[in-house]
Amino acid sequence: MTLNIDRRRLVVGGALGLGALMLPIGSSLASAVLGAKGFTHSVASGEPGSDSMLLWTRYVPSNGVDDVRLDAEVAPDSDFTRVVSGGSVRIGAFRDWTAKLTVDGLRPGTRYWYRFIAPDGSKSPVGRTKTLPVGNIDRFRLGVFSCSSLPLGWFNAYGHAAARDDLDLWLHVGDYIYEYALAAYKDKDLVSGRDVMPAHEHEMINLADYRLRLACYRADPDLQKLHQVAPMVALWDDHDSTNDSWEGGAQNHQAKSEGDWSLRRAASIQAYREWLPVSEEPWKAYRIGSLATLYRTESRLFARTRPAYPELAEAHEASDPDAALRAFRDGAWRDPTATMLGSTQELWLAQELKRNAAASHWQMVGMATIMGRTLMPDSAPGWLRPDAGENVANKFKKDVRGSKLGLPMWMDRWDGYPAARSRLLRAAQQADADLVMLSGDSHNAWAYSLAEDGQPAGIEFAGHSVTSPGIEGQLGVDPRDVVRAFVATNPELVWADTSQRGYMMIDVTPQRVTGEWLFMKTIKSRSTALAGSHRMSAERGRRKF
Repeated sequence: MTLNIDRRRLVVGGALGLGALMLPIGSSLASAVLGAKGFTHSVASGEPGSDSMLLWTRYVPSNGVDDVRLDAEVAPDSDFTRVVSGGSVRIGAFRDWTAKLTVDGLRPGTRYWYRFIAPDGSKSPVGRTKTLPVGNIDRFRLGVFSCSSLPLGWFNAYGHAAARDDLDLWLHVGDYIYEYALAAYKDKDLVSGRDVMPAHEHEMINLADYRLRLACYRADPDLQKLHQVAPMVALWDDHDSTNDSWEGGAQNHQAKSEGDWSLRRAASIQAYREWLPVSEEPWKAYRIGSLATLYRTESRLFARTRPAYPELAEAHEASDPDAALRAFRDGAWRDPTATMLGSTQELWLAQELKRNAAASHWQMVGMATIMGRTLMPDSAPGWLRPDAGENVANKFKKDVRGSKLGLPMWMDRWDGYPAARSRLLRAAQQADADLVMLSGDSHNAWAYSLAEDGQPAGIEFAGHSVTSPGIEGQLGVDPRDVVRAFVATNPELVWADTSQRGYMMIDVTPQRVTGEWLFMKTIKSRSTALAGSHRMSAERGRRKF
């Protein structure tokens, strides 16, 4: 079902204050604000195995009880004439009435239907899912999504993907939600009818905020349908907590006004794990028969060290910026202790790549941020719109100055952690792995042939956003000119699109991986019409496009 927010109740909730949602009566207030009882947000599945699946739903009882038991049924047909698996789970206000249940005893590579049953006999919408295959298989297809800001547009990419019947799995590589208040956006960018809670001036800070924001996003009909028709593997990026987050803080967290970072970080993790069909495991590998292994990684909140932004900013403001930037390039930027994944996850991934490369053809790593090296072209400052503003113009000029000395434009991505990047790519090379990176974060589309020590190390399909604006919003030139300059400046970059929204489709066969970037015609109105697409492939063993 689609959850419709009752505006009158929203005003009542806003008057009481969001802090009230954290009181013992908070769950009742939240339910009143959202104006929904019963199965409020349809169903979802995730964490697929060859014989198991995690099932998700949300059920709010109408009789004021503290907790309820839900039963789940799984069948090989949508009429449930023969139930083959299921189970029971107890839920309550302590987990925002969300339910997660892992069922087993399933057959590999098989499509199933599932539903939940409440104590009063009411049934959830029916979901469809599919287990992972075993043995030798000829093809596997997955859709890849990132960066979906609800106030800025309709989730048409989700709607288009959900209508397909040729994909086996969804992969969401982060920024499933955004933390910003509506007041943070320009009025001209907002789409009518796409309001979110918490209130207009208040971004997500505490647990009630994150829960409420996720409830708004999960009410979207296209996102509900996406979850309903296939399983999803999901990992978070920064906006699922707050912008440019790392283990000890974030660019968009001010302790003086927003409190202890550890509390905000914990709240974002808890709400994410409540509202998405994900396990409590921080990272995981999924075997897709002999064809591939897919890896879910965590690169934001558990071990990532602080980006070197302060040191870079200091270098730019030095009396001799070029000398200071060279010192930064040869020093702080190359710090071997800087890490995205942390030593434990780095070791796990290296060992898994070595073990699985011998048993499966492709090693597909889902990653929140881009790994490909990206320098700002010299001509970039001339691309800016007249109204781009002085701050943007200065940033472009600084990025060009740094790029001339070999410094990347994105310090918050793998480019900002070159020693850690080298460790990962060398691990893939030493494992003799055919590495495929699947990433998001930038809002634009990119294809990289990754290299390390002068040798091919793998390929990267970097996806464009579902709705979030990319670099094109600041530019006033032909996007084709922008792409030509980026490709000419960056040896690893082989193709890009810097102007469109959508999602990626990854088609995997034993000898070839093909990625297709699908571009939606619009996000300002609800439509699944496409404006076009672009395909690129890599042959097994070549490790480059």
